[in-house]
Parts: sequence; structure tokens; C-alpha cells
Amino acid sequence: MNMMKEGWEAVIGMEIHTQLATVTKIFCGCRVETGGEPNSNTCPVCLGLPGALPVLNRRVIELGARAALALGLEIQETSVFARKNYFYPDLPKGYQISQYDRPFSANGNLTILTAERDEHGRPVEWRPMTIHIQRLHLEEDAGKNVHEGLPDTDKYSYIDLNRAGTPLGEIVTSPDFRTSWQAFDYVNHVRQALRWVGASDADMEKGNLRCEANVSVRRVGESGFNNKVELKNLNSVRFMQKAIEYEIERQIAAHESGEGVNQETRLWDEKNGQTRAMRSKEDAHDYRYFPEPDLQPLRVPAEFIERTRAEMPEMPDTMRDRFIATYGLSFADATQLTADRETAEFFETSARISADPKTSANWMLGEMTRELNASGKTAGESLVTAEDLAELISIVGEGKINNNQAKEVFAEMFATGKAAPEVISEKGFEQVSDASAIEKIVDEVIAANAGQVEAYRSGKTALLGFFVGQVMKASQGKANPKLVNEILARKL
Repeated sequence: MNMMKEGWEAVIGMEIHTQLATVTKIFCGCRVETGGEPNSNTCPVCLGLPGALPVLNRRVIELGARAALALGLEIQETSVFARKNYFYPDLPKGYQISQYDRPFSANGNLTILTAERDEHGRPVEWRPMTIHIQRLHLEEDAGKNVHEGLPDTDKYSYIDLNRAGTPLGEIVTSPDFRTSWQAFDYVNHVRQALRWVGASDADMEKGNLRCEANVSVRRVGESGFNNKVELKNLNSVRFMQKAIEYEIERQIAAHESGEGVNQETRLWDEKNGQTRAMRSKEDAHDYRYFPEPDLQPLRVPAEFIERTRAEMPEMPDTMRDRFIATYGLSFADATQLTADRETAEFFETSARISADPKTSANWMLGEMTRELNASGKTAGESLVTAEDLAELISIVGEGKINNNQAKEVFAEMFATGKAAPEVISEKGFEQVSDASAIEKIVDEVIAANAGQVEAYRSGKTALLGFFVGQVMKASQGKANPKLVNEILARKL
């Protein structure tokens, strides 16, 4: 739901820091590891000890290139690392190695789908929107401050430098967003794209994707910018959306009351549902950027860029549109099936082998999704493979078991990894397709229900379902439903 007060508009730019999925840090050989004993994955380089020199990790360039291309950015053949100077407890060198005026990639245009929401947060209508991404540059992460102690008690702060030197890609947009939901959809799109190409796990809960919003407001029709506020401590995309919405309302009220808005960094306080001031916002000159003297300019040859481009997978939006055109899926179903690459590939393999894409989609969005959600697994971790699902779909299509039996079989397959024929045999679900055996049961049912037979022959043809049910009950659910219907229709 758009909460914008009439006569005002928001101006929002987004910054995303994403941890690139390397095994080791950007300038040294220390492992990148979530958790672990504090300060155990450190060395003289990431501790900033005198005389220790950085050496660039090639894998950072490979993953950075995949991320840049996935977001429509142009990779620069020459980029320069710079020192960004500031003092903070978790920054052992007193500066961060980042990039400034010559970034790794720049000038990207990314088209996403975005929608305003109703009062329940449900999308109203999806529309395309193109965002200009100014840059994706490479840098090292800082360490982590850990605080303990309750209010009104002694508090202690510790420094864990395991994260120091972890490779980051910082993605900076132009101030193109006008609503909090546009920003919400953009961050979700970026997360999906980064995971899709394997550049980052992009998991906000683990802290390997962090987003910041730069928010200001102005009167509709104005072209200039008022002071902006940078929102930090946004631990989920939904918290980010709520923080932006709150900040828009706060700033409009401040301007209308004549208070004005300070340029500052504010934190989102989820407990109280509001933002609160953290510190004044620095400008670029405050960081005293200058080229990093210990690293040569980074040169990325054109052939490397083209090779990386050729190795990129089909992107989710393109795959979604192809699923709609090729398999006749709805927009909603195709969107769900391309939410992550493992699910999309699982579906397509199953659809191809079973030659029944719509049934494959129904199983993926129904029973498979239910089991995955209950187990906390991904499609790639499922004991049921795409080939297994295709086999089960074919067995149902051949009439060997019915849909209810198939769901029970699938649940057992998911839990044990057994193939469909084995589970069917164990459960005694083999369907009876012997016409003479079914005909014998039909005759018994007809003989036992003379009144219903007379009513059916008098025109109450809806009673056919009653007879089908009686035959299925007598056969313990094993009779082939198609044959049951055919034989009953003939005999009645």
C-alpha cells in the first residue's frame, strides 16, 4: 500500500553490500567462514599488521564479473583500488581497501518487475521498471563488533576480525525509486540474480547481503534534492520496506513543520517501529580517498569479459517468459518455478522426461513445495530427483495408481529416497487393469444396488459417481478408474 501524502514524493537510492562466495578472503588466504572461534581466521594481512601486503584473489574478479553481468553493468577494463580512510574499532588498518573514482563495473540498466501492494501487502499489478545502477565496485569487509550486557548493567564490547577482509561487491543505484515497495522488489530481484549466477549466497540472515537506503522527500514537481538520510541496520527486505515507509512520513512531517531534515545515518528499531539517529552522514571527501599504493590497477581483458558472458546461465526473467511460451504456464506459476535455479532446473528436467509440463508444474508447486518447506530443504537437496518425479507422473498417467495414492507414494519417496515402483509395491498400490476382474466387481455392485440402477436408467445419470465409488471401495482402491468408468457406462 502506498502511504505517500499527496503533494509529496520520495527520492530513494539503494546500496547493497553482497559477500562474494569465495573460499578465502579478498587479499589473503584466510578462510571465509560464518561463525567459528572469534579471531581464528586471521593473518597479518587482514589484521593490518605493519609490512603485510595485500594480494588480490582472482576468484573475487570471476564472481564480481558474474554479478556485474547479471545486473546489466559494464565491466571496466581498468579499475583502481583506493584507500577509504576512517577510524572504527573493527577496521584494524584504519582504512578500508575499496574503489572510488574508477570502479570495477559501472553504468548498468536493470529492468525489474514491481508492484504497489494492497492493505495486506499483496501485489496489485506488476509493471516493469528500469533502474540505473551506477556501479558495482569491489572492496573488503570490516570486522564485527560484539556487544553484551543488559541496560543499566556493565556492558562489554569485543572485536571479532574473522569477517575483516571478506570480499564484498557494493552495488549503488541512482535515486530512481519513488516508493518503498519499488525498493523492496529491487532488492529481491538482486538477491535472486546473485544466487542464480553463483556470485553470492545473498542471505540477509547470515549477514552476507546487507542493504542501505538513502531516503529524502520533496514536493511533487521539484527537481532538486533535499537532505537525505541513510538507513542502516536493515536485517530483512521487509524491515527495509517498513523503515523507508516510516522515514518518508517522518521527513514529510519535518518539512511541513519547518524543522527540516538533517543529513545523517539512522538505524531501524523494529521493536518500536521507528528509525533513530546514529551519527551524522559523511560525504566522500571526509574519507580522503587516494589510490591504494600496494595494489596495481586491475586490468580485466576483453576476452575474459566475453568468456564470462558466454558462461552465464539463462537468467530467471528470460526463463520465466520461456516457460510461459513453451509450456503454457501462467505468469504466477512460471514466476514461482523460477524463484531459484535449482527449482527451475528440477521442473524443466521433470517436464521434459515426463512429457507433461503442466502436471510437473502442479507437483512442483504442490506436493514438492509442501515437503521442501516442511523439511527446510531445497530442490537440490531433495531425495526425490527430477527423474523420480517424472517416473511417478508417468505411472499416474498410465492409470497404474490414482492421485491420492500417488501423493502417499511421493511422501514416502521424499522421506526415504526410494523409487516410485518400489514404494508402490511395498504399499500394495498396484492397480488392477484386468478388464475381466473389474467386470466381475462391477456385476456384483450392480446386483447389490438394484434401486440405484433403476434410478440411473430413469435419467439420474449423476449416480454414475456412486457406482464408481462402490467399485473402487470393493477393489480397495486398486481398480483402474478409467476402465471402471468404461465398464460401468456400458453395463448400466
